[in-house]
Amino acid sequence: MKRLSLWLLMAVSLLGASAQRADMNIDINLMRKLQMAQVAIASLYVDSVDQKKLVEDAINGMLGKLDPHSSYSDPEETRKMNEPLEGNFEGIGVQFNLLEDTLVVIQTVSKGPSEKAGILAGDRIVSVDGQPIAGVKMARDSIMKKLRGPKGTKAKLGVVRREVPDTLRFVVTRDKIPVNTLDAAYIIAPGIGYIHLDRFGATSAAEVREAIASLRKEGMKDLILDLEYNGGGYLGAAIDIANEFLLAGDLIVYTEGRTSPRSVYNAKGGGLFPEGRLVVLVDEYTASAAEIVSGAVQDHDRGVIIGRRTFGKGLVQRPIDLSDGSMIRLTVSHYYTPSGRCIQKPYEKGKKDDYGKDLVNRFDHGELTSADSIRLDSTKVYRTLRKGRTVYGGGGIMPDIFVPLDTTVYTRTYRLLRSHNLINDASLRYIDRHRADLRKRYRRFEDFDTSFSVPAELTDSVMAAARRKKIEPKDEAELAATLDQLRFTLKALIAYDIWDRNEYFRLINRRNDIVERALRELQGKK
Repeated sequence: MKRLSLWLLMAVSLLGASAQRADMNIDINLMRKLQMAQVAIASLYVDSVDQKKLVEDAINGMLGKLDPHSSYSDPEETRKMNEPLEGNFEGIGVQFNLLEDTLVVIQTVSKGPSEKAGILAGDRIVSVDGQPIAGVKMARDSIMKKLRGPKGTKAKLGVVRREVPDTLRFVVTRDKIPVNTLDAAYIIAPGIGYIHLDRFGATSAAEVREAIASLRKEGMKDLILDLEYNGGGYLGAAIDIANEFLLAGDLIVYTEGRTSPRSVYNAKGGGLFPEGRLVVLVDEYTASAAEIVSGAVQDHDRGVIIGRRTFGKGLVQRPIDLSDGSMIRLTVSHYYTPSGRCIQKPYEKGKKDDYGKDLVNRFDHGELTSADSIRLDSTKVYRTLRKGRTVYGGGGIMPDIFVPLDTTVYTRTYRLLRSHNLINDASLRYIDRHRADLRKRYRRFEDFDTSFSVPAELTDSVMAAARRKKIEPKDEAELAATLDQLRFTLKALIAYDIWDRNEYFRLINRRNDIVERALRELQGKK
């Protein structure tokens, strides 16, 4: 009983001081029942049991009966989940891809450990600390584990370099490696800046501020903030970024739940872009923190939202760290926009599979392709705070200007090329052979942009690989459309490898309908 009481004390302490409130309604007898079941199974069951898995299954079973976003993650999953948001990790500082079961360095992190040690783009890392990692079919995660490690530790690398006959040896001292959340920032048209934010992490606000300051020096008067495919992240990052566009005192978001009192978050002022026209781009994958920013901009009539209805993830998860490094993310409240709209779309508890089919259902009933098919909840009508425009609740942020999903852009053949990874594989092989020549010939991206054409040999190699997998276009028209998109994608991938994601977005945005509509809006074109 003494052991059981200690366990109960630890469990209650995880809930914090709020656990003492009467409305928490914690039944100690039920907690004891759960503990006794675990003890009974571990002690008496006919076969041996994995107690760790037993407990994890019990936790997952309980959380699975709640909302779609309450979840459990083991220590390794927790590390992987937090790392992209925390702003850095510790390792050797390379971007890499796998080519024929061999790690090929795409880029080294600027001023990072590998660059300082002399590792170059195109190098093949074939061993770490004397253990081969090439030709042994090692999983990508396993390779990453070997390359990463605590700051200050050393990794002994065996490296194969083109035109060097012997394996090179490098000792790289691991260090903190920054993880950027901002993909692109550039002048997309005269006087118009463009920023693409991938997620809301610990460094996102600083990255956005730096980008805005830089773009203003280049003559930016209006801004496109692209939050397409942005799945969210830290609430604090969303608040800080929204602050760049709003006035002091403007409400950004508030949260409220059964045991969580209302928390209100207002702009502090002092943002770098409180004036100037603002357009925020969203789509059906825009979620959580990205919806907070979009909702605040829309409710204060600060800018125009363009795209398609956002995902509708408006549940606040409280992370509960467990003693072994695992974590429970428990939903404790809802997000509400300044006008009072709840961002969360409807769901039934315990039916995560149905919830996961929501985007498919949206496509099937035509919401993604036709504005006439959008289902607005007439019982949840709200008004924006400055102009009194009508906006709707019921889940997600409805854009001010709808841009339909163009289902004709990608042919069936092109989609199969992507799904079989034939395009990425071909581009990596081509760059691996021609990287030095490409960098010598194209010193500036602008020269590459205007002069480089994807060679026929490259597209021919992709289509030959497709035929070996029995992927064939149905007719000449499909072949022509496939080749056009294939050349476009390959050029963007080559630019990404030679430069970075900024140049990649400069190319692919030319065929982004939502970006194109934003430019027309800011340039006064119909």
